[in-house]
Amino acid sequence: MKTIVTEMKIPDVRQIAVEKFGDERGFFAEVYNEKTFKTLGLATHYVQDNHSRSAKNVLRGFHYQDMNAPQGKLVRCSLGKIIDIAVDIRVGSPTFGQFVSAELSADNLLQLYVPVGFAHAFLVLSDFAEVQYKCTGFYNPAAEGNIIWNDPDIAFPWPIDDPILSQRDQAASSLQTYLKQPAFIYGK
Repeated sequence: MKTIVTEMKIPDVRQIAVEKFGDERGFFAEVYNEKTFKTLGLATHYVQDNHSRSAKNVLRGFHYQDMNAPQGKLVRCSLGKIIDIAVDIRVGSPTFGQFVSAELSADNLLQLYVPVGFAHAFLVLSDFAEVQYKCTGFYNPAAEGNIIWNDPDIAFPWPIDDPILSQRDQAASSLQTYLKQPAFIYGK
């Protein structure tokens, strides 16, 4: 099985492509292999698997967990299509406030590794999408934070103006507010 890792514009975030074998019956792909990931320098210790289903135009994020319960994510879309975004929120990082994104779908089987120190969001582009992500840390509500989806300092070029948001995401703070009590300092 072949796994190809592509370094993104922000080197700590990785796009992962896996080989897919198909015939008239369907297809098979190995989306995670601890030995392969270790050889490629990717995170291999995951403690929690999450699975969400969302309708078109649902936007989830930008979410993160602070250093009380840091959490990296290996994200894939197993049904439909999403745009997946990671924003560097490590104060002092040369790429602070910058983002990388990838279109993940059930067809392309791409995955995005979002490390600790990044806020994460996705927008559903298809009628429905199911997103699965492996986490390097356990969910802890006391450690969670979020940054508003349309923050002008991030300036992500969303393809829609009026996404469907949770109440929590509607009330998210700005990147400038985050800077007053940052969760992550680069190099620490």
